[in-house]
Amino acid sequence: MANKYFAGLDVGTTGAKTIIFDMEGNPISSGYREYGCYYPHPTWVEQDVDEMIAALFETSKEAISKGGIDPKDIVSIAASTTRGNCVFMDKNDRPLKLISWQDSRTTEEVALIADKLGSDKYYQITGMPNATTWSLPKILYVREKEPELWEKTKKHVQLQDALLIAFGAEDYYQDVSEIALMGLWDTDNLCFSEEIHDVFDLDWDMYPKAVEPGTVVGEIGKEVSEKSGFAVGTKICVGIGDQSAATVGAGVVWPGMLSVSLGTGGMAVAFLDEKYRDPMGNTIISNHAVYGKWQFEGLQNGSAGIFRWFRDEIATLEREQCEKDGRDVYEVLTGMAAGVPPGANGLLMIPHYATAGSPRWNDYARGLYFGLTFSHGKAHMARACMEGIVLEQRDIVQSILNNGIDLQSVRIIGGPTRSDLWNQIQADIYGMPTETLKVTDAAVLGAGLAGPVGIGEFKDIREAVSALVKPGKRYEPIPENVKIYNEIFDVYTNVYEALDKSGAYKQISLMQK
Repeated sequence: MANKYFAGLDVGTTGAKTIIFDMEGNPISSGYREYGCYYPHPTWVEQDVDEMIAALFETSKEAISKGGIDPKDIVSIAASTTRGNCVFMDKNDRPLKLISWQDSRTTEEVALIADKLGSDKYYQITGMPNATTWSLPKILYVREKEPELWEKTKKHVQLQDALLIAFGAEDYYQDVSEIALMGLWDTDNLCFSEEIHDVFDLDWDMYPKAVEPGTVVGEIGKEVSEKSGFAVGTKICVGIGDQSAATVGAGVVWPGMLSVSLGTGGMAVAFLDEKYRDPMGNTIISNHAVYGKWQFEGLQNGSAGIFRWFRDEIATLEREQCEKDGRDVYEVLTGMAAGVPPGANGLLMIPHYATAGSPRWNDYARGLYFGLTFSHGKAHMARACMEGIVLEQRDIVQSILNNGIDLQSVRIIGGPTRSDLWNQIQADIYGMPTETLKVTDAAVLGAGLAGPVGIGEFKDIREAVSALVKPGKRYEPIPENVKIYNEIFDVYTNVYEALDKSGAYKQISLMQK
């Protein structure tokens, strides 16, 4: 009897990946391609959907070829995609434009939502703080300011829908754990909000269909088979939005569990068994991939992607030398950082390169290095960059604890978990034991396992997680490092609040516009 496999696909902000897993959750082979973002103006971020899908097709072919797998043995495909992107599709189901989740051109539309509906009311309905990240302000922006694009638009969806259409889905589908980030969804009642629809005079025909992860929505056809390498007839299943998928891939499907993900953006996600709203209205409450449950999310707009920026813009010499020598530049940079003590000798990096997400929600916030002296070098900057990214996550984790949510375990995920230094920095800054996973690409596994659930290999998400998700290495916080990081976290919050209250963030933001 032939072995069975399932495919997990991932379309992220900076690259696409396909991993083929066996039915025990072991990765067999993978493929990866990078692509970029486009920045027409400061704070504007767009991407080319066709470029992203083409890259994904290439990764699928590569993964299947490298694994020596008969494509007919792959029982399903399901994808993880970045959430909060707004994709405008035409009548021929072709993407017209993607406005990224990182884009913050819609500050006027955010103000309009506050004026017409009220930010508090908006949060009570959607569980989303009123911010530029979600689809609603992007929809309002295009309708008002790009009428020619709006006239051509048949659907306003997220990346999951566009991907499923490209692979051959019968219609536009989105999973309930992802759809909240459209900013149109009633997370308490798991339906689109009629009140938001009516207040902003939206069109029901332009919405996608909301379904559970794993729902079978089509099969691979001949043309897509030739592009992707998947066999004709392979089941296309609705996947899970990236951070929700990573939460599932981390095994966070029960109360008391928290996942912290560092990718292009970052996220801390706690499982919630019951409906909830943050009294301060500062954190995301969305629906969990376990249908009928919820999750408390803290969003970091710029995360490990900032370390990539450091690689490309500051560590250019190291990058060029590593390319010549065939070495991994990230290993070199983290090796440099490892030679610097915790706290980077008093150098702090605030990582608001794409504005501040949870729990600050400040569209004017910007990134900076603070405390630079002649004694600081590139190694200090590398260490401060790593620490600053985690300090913002500490801000998020603290907000979860401040809401009285019990946390018993922390699973850390994302590319940085390949580094022992990153992992120890996380344990020390959170002041809690942290645990990696055997499959570090948690979002790909988390989304991919929705496929076997959808076709009946497992009865539900929790059963699949129990069978397929396995813990890796545990890191205990080092007390003397915890003390240092507590002190620098105080500096972090003081610097942010001083710049915010003085109006400096707003001033520099307006200069950039």
